[in-house]
Amino acid sequence: MFESRPAAPTVKFVDEYCQWYKKLFSDVRSFEAFKYLHVGCISELKRKTLPEIAKIVGLDNQQGLHHFLTKSPWDIEKLRTLRLELILEVIKSRPIILIIDETGDRKKGSSTDYVKRQYIGNLGKIENGIVVVTAYGVFCGMTFPLLFEVYKPRETLKTGDKYLTKPQIAAMLMKKLKSMGFKFNLVLADSLYGEPARWAALPT
Repeated sequence: MFESRPAAPTVKFVDEYCQWYKKLFSDVRSFEAFKYLHVGCISELKRKTLPEIAKIVGLDNQQGLHHFLTKSPWDIEKLRTLRLELILEVIKSRPIILIIDETGDRKKGSSTDYVKRQYIGNLGKIENGIVVVTAYGVFCGMTFPLLFEVYKPRETLKTGDKYLTKPQIAAMLMKKLKSMGFKFNLVLADSLYGEPARWAALPT
Protein backbone atom coordinates (compact mmCIF):
# COMPACT_ATOMS: atom_id res chain seq x y z
CA MET A 1 0.00 0.00 0.00
CA PHE A 2 1.02 3.62 -0.46
CA GLU A 3 2.60 5.51 2.40
CA SER A 4 0.40 8.09 4.11
CA ARG A 5 2.05 11.11 2.55
CA PRO A 6 1.00 12.12 -0.97
CA ALA A 7 3.48 11.91 -3.85
CA ALA A 8 5.45 15.10 -4.47
CA PRO A 9 3.93 17.07 -7.36
CA THR A 10 5.85 17.63 -10.61
CA VAL A 11 4.42 19.11 -13.81
CA LYS A 12 0.62 19.17 -13.81
CA PHE A 13 0.06 17.21 -17.01
CA VAL A 14 2.74 14.67 -16.03
CA ASP A 15 1.04 14.18 -12.65
CA GLU A 16 -2.35 13.74 -14.34
CA TYR A 17 -0.99 11.23 -16.86
CA CYS A 18 1.00 9.20 -14.31
CA GLN A 19 -2.03 8.98 -12.00
CA TRP A 20 -3.45 6.32 -14.34
CA TYR A 21 -0.52 4.06 -13.36
CA LYS A 22 -0.45 4.74 -9.62
CA LYS A 23 -1.98 1.38 -8.71
CA LEU A 24 1.03 -0.43 -10.18
CA PHE A 25 3.41 0.94 -7.54
CA SER A 26 3.44 -0.36 -3.98
CA ASP A 27 5.07 2.70 -2.36
CA VAL A 28 5.05 6.44 -2.88
CA ARG A 29 8.78 6.69 -3.58
CA SER A 30 8.50 4.36 -6.57
CA PHE A 31 5.57 6.36 -7.91
CA GLU A 32 7.54 9.60 -7.47
CA ALA A 33 10.51 8.14 -9.35
CA PHE A 34 8.12 7.10 -12.13
CA LYS A 35 6.95 10.70 -12.42
CA TYR A 36 10.47 12.14 -12.22
CA LEU A 37 11.61 9.98 -15.13
CA HIS A 38 8.69 11.23 -17.22
CA VAL A 39 9.72 14.82 -16.49
CA GLY A 40 13.28 13.98 -17.50
CA CYS A 41 12.22 12.29 -20.72
CA ILE A 42 10.21 15.30 -21.93
CA SER A 43 12.82 17.82 -20.77
CA GLU A 44 15.28 19.62 -23.02
CA LEU A 45 18.24 17.74 -21.57
CA LYS A 46 20.66 16.72 -24.31
CA ARG A 47 21.80 13.66 -22.36
CA LYS A 48 18.94 12.13 -20.42
CA THR A 49 21.07 10.30 -17.87
CA LEU A 50 19.89 9.56 -14.34
CA PRO A 51 22.28 12.11 -12.76
CA GLU A 52 21.05 14.85 -15.12
CA ILE A 53 17.39 13.98 -14.58
CA ALA A 54 17.94 13.96 -10.81
CA LYS A 55 19.33 17.49 -11.01
CA ILE A 56 16.43 18.99 -12.96
CA VAL A 57 13.77 17.45 -10.68
CA GLY A 58 15.54 18.66 -7.55
CA LEU A 59 16.95 15.41 -6.14
CA ASP A 60 20.24 15.32 -4.25
CA ASN A 61 21.47 12.36 -6.30
CA GLN A 62 20.32 9.71 -8.73
CA GLN A 63 20.22 6.79 -6.28
CA GLY A 64 16.43 6.78 -5.94
CA LEU A 65 15.96 6.71 -9.72
CA HIS A 66 18.55 3.95 -10.07
CA HIS A 67 16.82 1.89 -7.37
CA PHE A 68 13.48 2.37 -9.14
CA LEU A 69 14.88 0.94 -12.39
CA THR A 70 16.82 -1.94 -10.85
CA LYS A 71 15.20 -3.07 -7.59
CA SER A 72 11.84 -1.40 -7.09
CA PRO A 73 8.99 -4.00 -6.99
CA TRP A 74 6.99 -3.05 -10.08
CA ASP A 75 6.21 -5.14 -13.15
CA ILE A 76 7.21 -3.69 -16.50
CA GLU A 77 4.87 -6.01 -18.42
CA LYS A 78 1.87 -4.91 -16.34
CA LEU A 79 2.81 -1.29 -17.04
CA ARG A 80 3.11 -1.92 -20.80
CA THR A 81 -0.19 -3.77 -20.86
CA LEU A 82 -2.01 -1.01 -18.98
CA ARG A 83 -0.57 1.64 -21.31
CA LEU A 84 -1.82 -0.26 -24.37
CA GLU A 85 -5.23 -0.81 -22.76
CA LEU A 86 -5.53 2.93 -22.14
CA ILE A 87 -4.72 3.60 -25.79
CA LEU A 88 -7.39 1.11 -26.86
CA GLU A 89 -9.93 2.93 -24.67
CA VAL A 90 -9.13 6.18 -26.46
CA ILE A 91 -9.32 4.87 -30.03
CA LYS A 92 -12.41 2.74 -29.26
CA SER A 93 -11.66 -0.17 -31.63
CA ARG A 94 -11.18 2.13 -34.61
CA PRO A 95 -8.35 1.07 -36.98
CA ILE A 96 -4.98 2.79 -36.92
CA ILE A 97 -2.03 3.06 -39.26
CA LEU A 98 0.83 0.94 -37.96
CA ILE A 99 4.42 2.05 -38.59
CA ILE A 100 7.25 -0.44 -38.17
CA ASP A 101 10.69 1.09 -37.82
CA GLU A 102 14.06 0.43 -36.26
CA THR A 103 16.30 2.75 -34.36
CA GLY A 104 19.63 2.41 -32.63
CA ASP A 105 21.98 3.98 -30.12
CA ARG A 106 25.73 4.11 -30.35
CA LYS A 107 27.38 2.45 -27.35
CA LYS A 108 30.95 2.38 -26.16
CA GLY A 109 32.39 -0.94 -25.06
CA SER A 110 30.32 -4.09 -24.66
CA SER A 111 28.86 -3.89 -21.13
CA THR A 112 25.31 -3.34 -22.44
CA ASP A 113 23.52 -6.52 -23.52
CA TYR A 114 23.14 -7.15 -27.28
CA VAL A 115 25.65 -4.50 -28.34
CA LYS A 116 27.85 -5.13 -31.37
CA ARG A 117 29.07 -3.38 -34.49
CA GLN A 118 26.00 -3.18 -36.68
CA TYR A 119 24.05 -0.85 -38.91
CA ILE A 120 22.50 1.98 -36.88
CA GLY A 121 19.71 3.40 -39.01
CA ASN A 122 19.44 6.84 -37.43
CA LEU A 123 23.22 7.29 -37.88
CA GLY A 124 23.21 5.88 -41.41
CA LYS A 125 26.33 3.76 -40.87
CA ILE A 126 27.82 0.80 -39.06
CA GLU A 127 28.75 1.58 -35.45
CA ASN A 128 29.08 -0.21 -32.14
CA GLY A 129 25.58 -0.02 -30.70
CA ILE A 130 22.20 -1.52 -29.88
CA VAL A 131 19.17 -1.68 -32.20
CA VAL A 132 15.45 -1.97 -31.44
CA VAL A 133 12.48 -2.68 -33.70
CA THR A 134 9.62 -0.34 -32.89
CA ALA A 135 5.90 -0.20 -33.60
CA TYR A 136 4.11 3.18 -33.72
CA GLY A 137 0.48 4.00 -34.25
CA VAL A 138 -1.01 6.89 -36.20
CA PHE A 139 -4.58 7.92 -35.39
CA CYS A 140 -6.39 11.19 -36.17
CA GLY A 141 -3.08 12.91 -36.90
CA MET A 142 -1.45 11.69 -33.67
CA THR A 143 1.63 9.46 -33.64
CA PHE A 144 2.28 7.41 -30.52
CA PRO A 145 4.58 4.53 -29.50
CA LEU A 146 3.10 1.08 -29.05
CA LEU A 147 5.74 -1.62 -28.59
CA PHE A 148 9.43 -2.23 -29.12
CA GLU A 149 11.76 -5.20 -28.98
CA VAL A 150 15.55 -5.28 -28.85
CA TYR A 151 17.23 -6.92 -31.85
CA LYS A 152 19.60 -9.61 -30.55
CA PRO A 153 22.46 -10.38 -32.96
CA ARG A 154 23.49 -14.04 -33.14
CA GLU A 155 26.87 -13.29 -31.61
CA THR A 156 25.33 -11.74 -28.49
CA LEU A 157 22.63 -14.31 -27.66
CA LYS A 158 22.38 -15.45 -24.05
CA THR A 159 21.15 -18.75 -22.64
CA GLY A 160 17.46 -19.04 -23.40
CA ASP A 161 17.51 -16.42 -26.17
CA LYS A 162 16.16 -17.21 -29.61
CA TYR A 163 17.52 -15.46 -32.69
CA LEU A 164 14.91 -13.48 -34.62
CA THR A 165 15.47 -11.37 -37.70
CA LYS A 166 14.14 -7.82 -37.67
CA PRO A 167 11.16 -8.72 -39.94
CA GLN A 168 10.37 -11.63 -37.59
CA ILE A 169 10.43 -9.27 -34.62
CA ALA A 170 8.14 -6.88 -36.50
CA ALA A 171 5.70 -9.71 -37.22
CA MET A 172 5.76 -10.70 -33.54
CA LEU A 173 4.92 -7.14 -32.46
CA MET A 174 2.06 -6.98 -34.95
CA LYS A 175 0.60 -10.28 -33.73
CA LYS A 176 0.79 -9.16 -30.11
CA LEU A 177 -1.00 -5.89 -30.89
CA LYS A 178 -3.71 -7.65 -32.88
CA SER A 179 -4.24 -10.17 -30.06
CA MET A 180 -4.90 -7.23 -27.71
CA GLY A 181 -7.55 -5.80 -30.02
CA PHE A 182 -5.70 -3.29 -32.19
CA LYS A 183 -6.89 -3.06 -35.79
CA PHE A 184 -4.76 -1.80 -38.68
CA ASN A 185 -5.95 -0.40 -41.98
CA LEU A 186 -2.39 0.09 -43.23
CA VAL A 187 1.08 -1.11 -42.22
CA LEU A 188 4.11 0.92 -43.26
CA ALA A 189 7.82 0.12 -42.99
CA ASP A 190 11.15 1.36 -44.29
CA SER A 191 13.17 -0.61 -46.79
CA LEU A 192 15.59 -3.04 -45.17
CA TYR A 193 19.17 -2.37 -46.28
CA GLY A 194 18.33 -1.71 -49.88
CA GLU A 195 15.65 -4.39 -50.23
CA PRO A 196 12.09 -3.04 -50.23
CA ALA A 197 10.08 -4.35 -47.32
CA ARG A 198 6.73 -5.68 -48.48
CA TRP A 199 3.89 -5.00 -46.09
CA ALA A 200 0.31 -5.63 -47.11
CA ALA A 201 -2.60 -3.67 -45.72
CA LEU A 202 -4.22 -5.83 -43.09
CA PRO A 203 -7.99 -6.25 -42.82
CA THR A 204 -9.68 -4.34 -40.04
